[in-house]
Amino acid sequence: MEQIYIIMLIALGILAIIDLVVGVSNDAVNFLNSAIGSKAISFKITMIVASLGVLIGAMFSSGMMEIARSGIFVPSMFSFNDVMIIFLAVMIADILLLDVFNSLGLPTSTTVSIIFELLGAAVCLAVYKIVTSDESLDNLGAYINTQKASMIVYSILLSVFLSFSIGGFVQYISRLIFTFHFEKKLKYFGSIFGGVAISAITFFILIKGLKGVSFISKEQFEWIDHHQFLILGGNFIFFTVLSQVLISFFKVNILRVIILIGTFALALAFAGNDLVNFIGVPIAAFNSYEIFSGSGISGDDFMMGDLANNDIVAPFYFLLFAGVIMVVTLWTSKKARSVIETGVNLSRQGDGVEKFTPNTISRAIVRAGVNIGEGINHFLPRRIQIRINRRFQSVPKSTKRTDDEPAFDMVRASVNLMVASILIAIGTSMKLPLSTTYVTFMVAMGTSFADRAWDRESAVYRIAGVFKVIGGWFFTAIVAFLLACTIAYILKIGEVFAFVGLLLLLAIILYRSSRKYKKKVAVEAEIKTLRREDIGTVNEMITESSAQIAKVFNKTNSLYSSLIHNISSYDLALLKANKKEQKSLEKEVDELKSNVFYLIKNLDDNSVEASKFYILILSYLQDMVQSIDFLTSNSYSHVHNNHKPLKENQISDLKTIDSQMSQLLFLLEESFKSDDFHKIDLILEEKKMVLNTVSELITKQIIRIRTTETSPKNSKFYLALLLETNDLLKSIMNLLELFKEFNQINKG
Repeated sequence: MEQIYIIMLIALGILAIIDLVVGVSNDAVNFLNSAIGSKAISFKITMIVASLGVLIGAMFSSGMMEIARSGIFVPSMFSFNDVMIIFLAVMIADILLLDVFNSLGLPTSTTVSIIFELLGAAVCLAVYKIVTSDESLDNLGAYINTQKASMIVYSILLSVFLSFSIGGFVQYISRLIFTFHFEKKLKYFGSIFGGVAISAITFFILIKGLKGVSFISKEQFEWIDHHQFLILGGNFIFFTVLSQVLISFFKVNILRVIILIGTFALALAFAGNDLVNFIGVPIAAFNSYEIFSGSGISGDDFMMGDLANNDIVAPFYFLLFAGVIMVVTLWTSKKARSVIETGVNLSRQGDGVEKFTPNTISRAIVRAGVNIGEGINHFLPRRIQIRINRRFQSVPKSTKRTDDEPAFDMVRASVNLMVASILIAIGTSMKLPLSTTYVTFMVAMGTSFADRAWDRESAVYRIAGVFKVIGGWFFTAIVAFLLACTIAYILKIGEVFAFVGLLLLLAIILYRSSRKYKKKVAVEAEIKTLRREDIGTVNEMITESSAQIAKVFNKTNSLYSSLIHNISSYDLALLKANKKEQKSLEKEVDELKSNVFYLIKNLDDNSVEASKFYILILSYLQDMVQSIDFLTSNSYSHVHNNHKPLKENQISDLKTIDSQMSQLLFLLEESFKSDDFHKIDLILEEKKMVLNTVSELITKQIIRIRTTETSPKNSKFYLALLLETNDLLKSIMNLLELFKEFNQINKG
């Protein structure tokens, strides 16, 4: 029987590696956002510093592993077989949950997920044991550490509010002192700011980063804990003097030093404390097997009271191996970049493409904020208003946006790291199980709000994004509990068969998730290629417009043909896929529209006619997309409502139009792709032929209605297809004639 437990251990080891990958992809946002967003140091140096922090923190994180062993459930109440089921359920649920969040590009708390998964799986088996042994459910408290779970929920609510509020307050004061022209102010206030910030960050390393690490004895940590104010005072004096020396004699930008140290500190704390979230469970399973092996008692009868022994230490080579995997993931994970992009996007200074959709709550908050602001301004003297506004006057940016442009400046990045460090250190000293994800994300949101990054143009989108992320955190706790509970029950009932089946299901889900994510990345990469804002001349605009129009013609051609085929086969699933393709096409055209402002500003010759031309081009492209949207939506609705399919003669007529449309759109695509418009007259003739065909088919359908047609829904749908095809053709021809005229004027 012991062989099955060895197989379980091997499976848990593999799951630990997978969990490390998906976990680091999620939590990298905690310690990389400030450095990457401010571009204070190069990406390569940022990654090297973070990698060192992760590796060092991982190697000395042994002391935190008791959370997985006995922090949530009482081991003495469970058998060896039970704890192995709990650990397996937790790992499978954790990987599934984190992979979903990573694929969505949303940061979530690995601390909360692992704790509620442990709670869910343990509650499931505890209830099972109580029910099967005819005990009362009142005894559940003997199996579960309910006080710990309650404290976690309380700390989540507290940390969300405090992190946002304190981050916003400190950033507001910092901006009043430094303004956006901080280089001039650093000479006078840089040393004090450096002393405070670096002291807070190093104190954070001592209190949070080194808590429970194996090379600090319990007595040494108690001494640090009892002399916190002495350490803080000494650090402040030392680092203030050091900062002044660096600024005055070595002309060092102290903000870069703060960001460098802060990135290392958060990476160290992440690995030192959060590694338990990824490998704590498999190591606890390994410790359990060491206790059980050689006992001669069956796994169902051997109770795991010894698992609560605090003298159990995780093997160093496990920690080192985990650290290496984390570092490799940090450098290679595309999903980590996606999660980081979400945090940076929500906190960036200035405008850009917004990722989230406004909702009722975000609109109400913005409206209330505007009213409160106007009320305060009513009582605040005008002179003070002007002085405050001058302190928040940002540095003018070039109209030509580039990827190298920082999302926010180094003052905000320093405040992010400093405030996050202070709050996590205070929370740890108060024995509150704060999540680094919650604190770092909400501090970043608070500082961006105070820095007036959320203006009337973007606030409604940013607030909606913050609520979506926060909602995801609470959703994490609920889903983690229920998912782990369900998986634990399946494993308990199904035993070996359930174990094998769940692992196969997990492999299939991860494979499909990976494929789906690659497709998503490919689509987003294609959309990003449309963000060209460096067009400077009219000829460049014509060339770029030609390439963009060619892409739209290609996708329109493919989508129209696919739509007609799927209508013919009456295939609801494929028609639903057509709707998704249409939304992708619509998103591409919207992306082009969102860049119009910058593109017009970038035209070197300031040509009004060229700008007007581009706007009209986008208008006709949008008309085309709207026609395709109408066609796909109506087709899907007709089939979804189970109305009668089109008749064979109607399908045959639609295929005739499809053939002619396909030829027309192909000619158009080739002409625009090669920037060769000599065949325009031929194309216009093709257009007339298609329009004539559409007109003839409308006439035929009218005759059918008067003679043989008996289905009103069928006629309505068929005529809608013909009329919208007619509108699509007109939009295409309007675009073509506009392009022909403008091209002749500027190249003739």
